[in-house]
Amino acid sequence: MYLLAFIGACLLIAMAPGVSTAIILRQTLRSGRGSGLAATLGNETGILLWGLAAAFGLSALLAASQLAYDIMRVTGAALLIVMGAQALWQARRGARAESAVPEAPAGRRGPYLAGLGTCLANPKAAVFAMSFLPQFVPAGRNVPLTLVTLAVLWVLVDLLWYGLLIWAVGRAKEWLGRPAVKRRLEQVSGVVLVGLGVRMAVESR
Repeated sequence: MYLLAFIGACLLIAMAPGVSTAIILRQTLRSGRGSGLAATLGNETGILLWGLAAAFGLSALLAASQLAYDIMRVTGAALLIVMGAQALWQARRGARAESAVPEAPAGRRGPYLAGLGTCLANPKAAVFAMSFLPQFVPAGRNVPLTLVTLAVLWVLVDLLWYGLLIWAVGRAKEWLGRPAVKRRLEQVSGVVLVGLGVRMAVESR
């Protein structure tokens, strides 16, 4: 029963718009499903690492150190602001690119690292993993092993949700890929990323 409750909670968390959704959607809209999937895999690698850290008590060290928390918070905020600024610049030069040679498919390394970097540089992801996962450990179970299992389930639920999201965006790509629409989406994603970065920079724990 606790597994069903956990899966439901993970699904609700994945569906809530946030940094991960913004990064994955932007990569999908820019370079197709492959890039969106690469960003998703990067994000889920970070989620799994934070889950493992929670299982072995490493997240508690981060939660206890204000300096380490602040360093990660500022780093994550800077990363989001830079990616947001890049999106705005991409939208600005989009009009010139329309008459240029069609853009070559992007590699997968960049989107993967973008997903991984934003997840690992988000201290709230670590603290959340530390506080969220233990709630679903039944009494008497092996705590580290159960936490690792829950972290893997969390990743699988995320992959399912983001995979459906990427598929839906891919289906609508003919309309979303129109130059005017694409520029507008780049502008929106840029503003969202910059806003998330500024919020992360100024907020406390």
